[in-house]
Amino acid sequence: MLSFIFKRIGLAAVITVLAVSSLFLIVHMIPGDPVSTMLGPRATPEMRAALETRMGLDKPLIVQIGLFFANMLRGDLGMDVFSNRPVTEIVLNQVPFTLTLILFSITWSAVLGIALGCYSAVNRNSLGDRLTGILSVSVIAVPAFVVALYSLLIFAVKLQWFPAIGAGDAGDWGDQLHHLVLPSLAIGLSWVGYIARLVRASMLEVMGEGHIRTARAFGLPERRIVFGYALRLAILPTVTVIGVGMGFLLSAAVFTEIVFSRPGLGKLVIDSITTRNYPVVMGSVLFSTLIFVASTTLADIVNAILDPRIRAGK
Repeated sequence: MLSFIFKRIGLAAVITVLAVSSLFLIVHMIPGDPVSTMLGPRATPEMRAALETRMGLDKPLIVQIGLFFANMLRGDLGMDVFSNRPVTEIVLNQVPFTLTLILFSITWSAVLGIALGCYSAVNRNSLGDRLTGILSVSVIAVPAFVVALYSLLIFAVKLQWFPAIGAGDAGDWGDQLHHLVLPSLAIGLSWVGYIARLVRASMLEVMGEGHIRTARAFGLPERRIVFGYALRLAILPTVTVIGVGMGFLLSAAVFTEIVFSRPGLGKLVIDSITTRNYPVVMGSVLFSTLIFVASTTLADIVNAILDPRIRAGK
């Protein structure tokens, strides 16, 4: 098991280097001069030269990438050219908001989706199964930004049940949870249907296997067969999808943070791209990549724990 974990961590490190290098090149291929954008048309040549030296833009691109990784290993992602604050500090201040939103959204949607999927598989072709199928497909088809806008209009503006903007008062967990309801609904609703359909299909496949029939032949309780044997195997594809889905949740969080005016990585990236603030853009992208790679690696490790065939490479 340890060798499997070390291999996955090594692969995650390689993926991180390739992803960040590619994004570094893409950011620098964007048309336009970032120095002119930041300093304005009245900047003198001396001011432009000083800012280029400060941001390292006067060096070859390959040297800039090498310096970025070397500084990253020391925890130094550069300085924000506008506020003169460390980029690491700026990004770390925003990461908890995005992580909280994503984890809360995927947790409630996974719990509800797995429960609905199990119910549909156990009660196959029943009226409840058909209704669950219709609702699941319906919510999958609705984009997150549409749910965000309509939930904002209905529950915040019309009914005034939940706050419309912000992340709540610092230190007040109840207020922060209250502010989290609508954004997490916007991000997690489509995942309820997706996970429910995935679990149902996996459960039906596993329920037809030989060890399940053997367990029934020995007279084991149906509840134990479903939750103790069938769900343990049927949950494997769902764990993998949730790990990969963190990337989609990050992209959905960008729109949600803007609609609800929440702080977070998504809003920070958009603001930084608008002002061509390269150090903050790269710092935000780096942390987003790390979150995505860490979630997929963790999903692989959980799958290996649940299914010995995976860690044996079969």
